[in-house]
Formats: sequence, structure tokens, C-alpha cells
Amino acid sequence: MDLGLRDATVVVNGGSKGMGRAAAECLAREGARVAVLARGREALDETIAMLTALGCPDAVGLPADLTRAAEVDAAFAAVGERWGALNALVNAAGPTDVGIGSFEAIDDAEWAATLEVGLMSAVRCVRAALPLLRTASWARIVNVSAHSTKRQSPEIVAYTAAKAALTSFSKNLSLSLAGDGILVNTISPGSFLSEGMRDYLRALPADRGVDPDSLEDAMRVIREDFGHPAHLSRAGDPAEIGPVIAFCCSPVNSYMTGANVNVDGGSDFC
Repeated sequence: MDLGLRDATVVVNGGSKGMGRAAAECLAREGARVAVLARGREALDETIAMLTALGCPDAVGLPADLTRAAEVDAAFAAVGERWGALNALVNAAGPTDVGIGSFEAIDDAEWAATLEVGLMSAVRCVRAALPLLRTASWARIVNVSAHSTKRQSPEIVAYTAAKAALTSFSKNLSLSLAGDGILVNTISPGSFLSEGMRDYLRALPADRGVDPDSLEDAMRVIREDFGHPAHLSRAGDPAEIGPVIAFCCSPVNSYMTGANVNVDGGSDFC
């Protein structure tokens, strides 16, 4: 299916790793011009080289710490100078090294850090992007939340709270921006073998017998440690979520707004 994204302008924050990178790759394959926002220069450069090799007509990497409003504003100012308008914003950055642990194990500083990345990074990016989105002939916002907001685990209390706040923010935006014709949707991934999950698997004791690159082992650990099984016997590959995000970014998605789309291997029914 042609998603109508050729020459569309898209910003993906958190686009140098995991699901954000998968989204950037899929958007590039569809012919969109893609800007990636991330902190790490090395990963950012490598991602832009990959997008360019895919034929992305105008791939650009913009280093930005999304917890710093001035850096976010500067990145979107650069987008405005380059393109003049923005068709889609994907908020894929999320807490990966904070917010994991039981309630008693997480102090105020970690709660604040988790909310900074899990919620406020998207708030800052939407605020900075809105003038450019309103200038475009059509515009979309896609926020990447998590299925754990629907099925809680005591070991990810802060992470889940941040993602729940993002889901609520996204729903409210869909209402407040409907008059501008800006469609806002949420993607809620289930158990995916993201970079954060790989790091978690690598840190497990050797006697667990876990291969950090195995989708089956990842699902086994997710089931055992977090109580989140799924009908499919494996975790998701980040590449499997890119097309879902790309569709929600596209003009082909012309009547879906305020939705929360599960991509979870059937875990909603377990």
C-alpha cells in the first residue's frame, strides 16, 4: 500500500534506537523526509547513514536532550528553517534506564527522571512542533506508550505511570487539536525486544540461560519476571511496529484520532 508519505516531513524523537529507529526506517522506505532527534551523536550519525542508504531524500540528525526545553526548541527551529512545515511528529523516546523497580525502590529523583523522559519529552516536542504542524497541509502526531498501562506490574510502577500520563496527554491532544485537522493517536507496544529489554536480559544471571537476542527467551523472561504473557510465544521485533507507526503518520489514516492501538502479540486476552 502506498501510504502517501513521499516527500512528507517527519520528526522522530528517540529515533536512533529501538522502536523509534524502526519507525524512522519504515518512514524513510515510504519516501518521507525524516529528522531524528536523539542525545547520542554516534547512534544518531549511524542512523542517518542508514536512512540515507535507504534512499531517504533528506535525512537529518538533530542532537537534543529532550529533558532540556532550549535544546528541543533549537532542534525544531532547525526543522522549520530546513522544511518550513511538518507533516508528522513521532514521540518514541521513553525511559529505558529509570523507572524500573518496585515502589519502595524508587526515590523522588528517579520518579522525576522517569516522568521527564516518559511524558515531558513528548510535551516539549509537541509544543515546539505545533506551529510547523499547523502550517502543513495535513498533520499527524503519534505517541508511543506501552501496553503495561492496561496490565500493571509492581516492578515497573514509575515507568508505567509515565506511560499512562503520556496516553492521557495523547487522548486530550486528539480532542484539542481536532479543530486544526491534526490527528493524534497512541501506539501501545506489548512485549518487544527493545534495547532496554536487551540490557535487562544481559544483566540477568548466567544460570537463567537467556540469549539477549532471542525473541522467545525475551518473552519467557517477561512472563516470569513481569507476569505479562502473550498468545504468541515470542516477544515482538521492533521492526514489526514501524509499519503501524508509519500508517498512523500518513494521510491514508484520515479518520482515526484519539485511538490507542495495541501491538502486543495478543496479550490483551491473557
